[in-house]
Amino acid sequence: MVKIPTRILVVDDEKDFAEMLSLRLQESGEKVSSAHDGKECLDILQKDSEKTDVVILDIKMPGMDGIEVLREIKKKFPLIEVIMLTGHGTTESAVEGMKLGAYDYLLKPADFEDLQKKLEGARKRKDEQEERIRQAEAKLLVRRSGGS
Repeated sequence: MVKIPTRILVVDDEKDFAEMLSLRLQESGEKVSSAHDGKECLDILQKDSEKTDVVILDIKMPGMDGIEVLREIKKKFPLIEVIMLTGHGTTESAVEGMKLGAYDYLLKPADFEDLQKKLEGARKRKDEQEERIRQAEAKLLVRRSGGS
């Protein structure tokens, strides 16, 4: 079976961390881009949200923090899944993120296998949601055209 790469946007103000994580994800067959702050993340998604399945989002960033960015992503791009990263041991923010629609969270430094499992789950949830939307749209078309 051919693995379809997950299109991932890594968002972290620690450039070295973002680059290393991006490289590891690319080596494992994913399509990865990165941003180094919340505004850059939202600008990238605004230009072409179709190119992103999952955002790996650091919670603690200068300027817009990860929770603010998450709120904007879920408001403007509700089908994009988000995995929150926190390096500060504070899980309260990560739990708040999940209440706001994040798929899950990881503590930094994240175990790469854990991250891959969470990415797989996030991608699956996004695919299932898109499929439900396609089915609902198809039913609507059938109804409108007078079918059963």
